[in-house]
Amino acid sequence: MAMPTSSTPQPPYSFGAPWPELNEGLSYADAVPSIHPAPTLIGFYSTEYKSSAPLEGWLRRIRNGQITIDGQVVTDPETVLRAGSKVVYHRLPWKEPPAPYLLEVLYEDDHMVAINKPSGLQVLPGGIFQQRTVLQQLRWNTWKGIPVSRRCGEAHPVPVHRLGRGTSGILLCAKTKQAKTGLAKLFAVGTSAIEEKRKYSQKLDKDWRISKFYRALVTGLLEDDEVIIKQPIGVMQYPGVAKGLYVATSSGKPALSKVSVVERDVQEKRTLVQVEIHSGRPHQIRIHLAFIGHPLFGDPLYDIGGHPKSVESELVDGSFAEDGGYNKPTNPVPGDCGYFLHAHRVILFHPSTDEVVEITAPLPSVLQTNSKELNRKEIPKEGLQCVAGSSS
Repeated sequence: MAMPTSSTPQPPYSFGAPWPELNEGLSYADAVPSIHPAPTLIGFYSTEYKSSAPLEGWLRRIRNGQITIDGQVVTDPETVLRAGSKVVYHRLPWKEPPAPYLLEVLYEDDHMVAINKPSGLQVLPGGIFQQRTVLQQLRWNTWKGIPVSRRCGEAHPVPVHRLGRGTSGILLCAKTKQAKTGLAKLFAVGTSAIEEKRKYSQKLDKDWRISKFYRALVTGLLEDDEVIIKQPIGVMQYPGVAKGLYVATSSGKPALSKVSVVERDVQEKRTLVQVEIHSGRPHQIRIHLAFIGHPLFGDPLYDIGGHPKSVESELVDGSFAEDGGYNKPTNPVPGDCGYFLHAHRVILFHPSTDEVVEITAPLPSVLQTNSKELNRKEIPKEGLQCVAGSSS
């Protein structure tokens, strides 16, 4: 790794640019398939993308000049499409909901950077958040003073895993394409091991190339000091989530979480827990804790059993949104915040050097205990000893 210069910022430090009032909009391109009889423009969009907007919404978008056919704006909804034509829907720029933009760097080298993601910031583009994301801030940052040697490959700053929008804490990002591949393999090891039903071990060794520890606040008082949850996680249809909602289901994919009690608040009937995960299913911690009867405190979506609190689709009103699409349902969606979950500590074998790296993100006040000693002791002593002796 190149030696830092005096002008090179050293972790911890923060970076980030304020969000513009409007994003740049989006363009969605399609090639018209060979269909007989040939479809009309409105027929194509109201059929292929009926989950994006109602018929009236697509009519508005077409008449507003937001659709092009082979590069030409077309405003007649009844225009007949030819097979092979390129149709593009241009979504107008919009103001995304408020989101933090400053990112704290916890660890950095030529290959990767670990940031402390704030709650309320989405990692990758999706839904109404297309610009206000971690990915965009990584792209905007020039990384001045942080040299990337040629052997590391082309500069390519990108997150290598996800945290929920309401989840804070450590997010690992690759600075090169080579590092992205290496880090992705680390995350894949744990998940594949769970799928192969290997014997669970709380120690980090050559089979467990990365271990992630979260701090969470849950409802109710856990009776056992330690619980291992092996509930599979799958997908169900859910209003407002086009690809479906992840939930606890026997037909899902294997998942494994180890929950340890950190502190019980008898008066408030809440429990601080540490959660260690090796598999990486979406919303795994939220689902698993809800499955055992202790949903995250403040979670607007998941209820006891690991399922949503409501599956009824209710729109704000009978009209459609300003851009022609559907209004947001009143029922909660995965991106809603309000819960307390923090990616507190990560231990991994570096994807390029194979050295052990340990990264810690400071705990938010709500997730701290009344004992500083408890806040500091997050990993079993034997686990740390195993890590220290496994650098190959």
